Order: sequence, then C-alpha cells, then structure tokens
Amino acid sequence: MASWQIRNWLSNNLRRVASCSVSTQAALPKNTCAAFSLIRSQPSQYIVASLAGRKYLLAPRDLLTVPHLKDVHVGDVLALQDIHEVGSRDYTLRGDPIISPSRVKVEATVVEHTKGKMEVVFKKKRRKGYQKTIKNKHPYTRLRIGSIEFPEPSNP
Repeated sequence: MASWQIRNWLSNNLRRVASCSVSTQAALPKNTCAAFSLIRSQPSQYIVASLAGRKYLLAPRDLLTVPHLKDVHVGDVLALQDIHEVGSRDYTLRGDPIISPSRVKVEATVVEHTKGKMEVVFKKKRRKGYQKTIKNKHPYTRLRIGSIEFPEPSNP
C-alpha cells in the first residue's frame, strides 16, 4: 500500500471511532475546595511527594525505602511537606509546584534503619600485581506511610 492509501484508511477509521465514542467525562470541579471534596469521596487516594531529594508515588500503608535519613530514630513520625500531586482513580489535583501542607496531611513512621545488599567492586591493573576489592553496603531508612488526610479549611 502507498502512503496516501494508508493515510486515507487511517483517517476514515479514526472518523468512525470518533463518531462511535461515548462521552463519559466526569464533571470538573468549580474550585480547589470542590476538587478536594471529590478526591476525599473516592475510595482510595494517592500522593506524589518529595522525600530525600526524590519524588515518590505513595498510597496509604505503603512501605518506602529511602537513602539513610540522619537524626531520625525508629518510631519517629515525619510529616511530609513537599506534596506535588494528590489524586484518586478519577480525579487528580496538581500543585504549583507543591500543595499547601494545610490542605493535605500525610505522616510517615520510621520502621527501621537497614543496609542494602553487599556491593563488590574489584579493581585491577594488569601486569602490576595490583588488585583491590572494595565491599560496601548502602544504608537505608524504611518508612510506613500513614493515611492521607484532607483537613477542612477553617473559615474566619
């Protein structure tokens, strides 16, 4: 088939698909308060948060392994501050660049401090008799994500 025949065939079939599709778009909320209430009403939510310099997609009760966090002990509760996105199955609300901590509260509990698997680096210079083995285990901190809470904004 020539390229013009493929183009015609695609355009005809796409028109058929477009005419057959049913619009099932959800209603858009009027403001952010309405968006938060829609997300709150959904059965499961998620967040995208920055922790230790990286972004993570998190849901309640997730177990998160991050590079070692200093000055935290097992059992400490951390409040996640940099939340970039909140969503559910049907709705998503993105911050610009973050969502205010007064709108979304998520806590993470330190479960343990652990080390990763043994990493072995073997260095050698040929014909010199130089051989060196470097072994290392990177330290990690494991966090349990708590529930995602949407406090009601206080009206003055």
